[in-house]
Amino acid sequence: MKGFHVVIPARYASTRFPGKPLADLGGRPMVVHVCERARASGARSVTVATDDARIRQAVEQHGHRALMTRADHPSGTDRIAEAAAALGLADGEIVVNVQGDEPLIDAGLIREVAAVLERSSSASMSTACHPMHDQAALANPNVVKVVLDAAGYALYFSRSKIPYPREVDGIWYRHAGIYGYRMEFLQRFATLAVSPIEKTEALEQLRALWHGFRIAVAVSQAAIPPGVDTPQDLEAVRRILA
Repeated sequence: MKGFHVVIPARYASTRFPGKPLADLGGRPMVVHVCERARASGARSVTVATDDARIRQAVEQHGHRALMTRADHPSGTDRIAEAAAALGLADGEIVVNVQGDEPLIDAGLIREVAAVLERSSSASMSTACHPMHDQAALANPNVVKVVLDAAGYALYFSRSKIPYPREVDGIWYRHAGIYGYRMEFLQRFATLAVSPIEKTEALEQLRALWHGFRIAVAVSQAAIPPGVDTPQDLEAVRRILA
């Protein structure tokens, strides 16, 4: 690979879990664990993009880099775009968006999301998924599903059970919220109009599909650990790390 950069969006405000990036995990803030996973991926640089001085201070105290960004971004991708521009990254660079609430993310998955985008010359973005079989998760609207085409590109993302098994059983994939972008597309994404399907599903990656851009998908055969959305999720991660 030519190399890639990781930018980690981390907001303090959260409806379900305010201050989530600073939640303690084994004596270190959660966002610092994410930085360590990203650094282990072999990324050329790792930067936290935040709108809160407390997060920036915590990140820098643990030896990582943080940038202050605007507080009014409508999505994490828009925050990533501001940070990447501030870093002065060139058009040919690949930027991987690793969420600040993914302390268990595998370093190899981060690297593969960058690699699948580098290999897919017709794709503007990349992401990841894994096969899922649990019926409760398939019915859960908080678990996002993705349908792929024959070449491994995303056809659609949904909170619904897709494809629907009308006559025979199907193959289902859980989407993981990690994204790779070509730098030139990342800057363009921030200028694209929000799409109707994005509003309906509340999934920002649908903006890219709506406007005709392709998303390459890395398929992990191993289950990808979920992120931390609630205090209950945090307790589960603490048990795993212990």
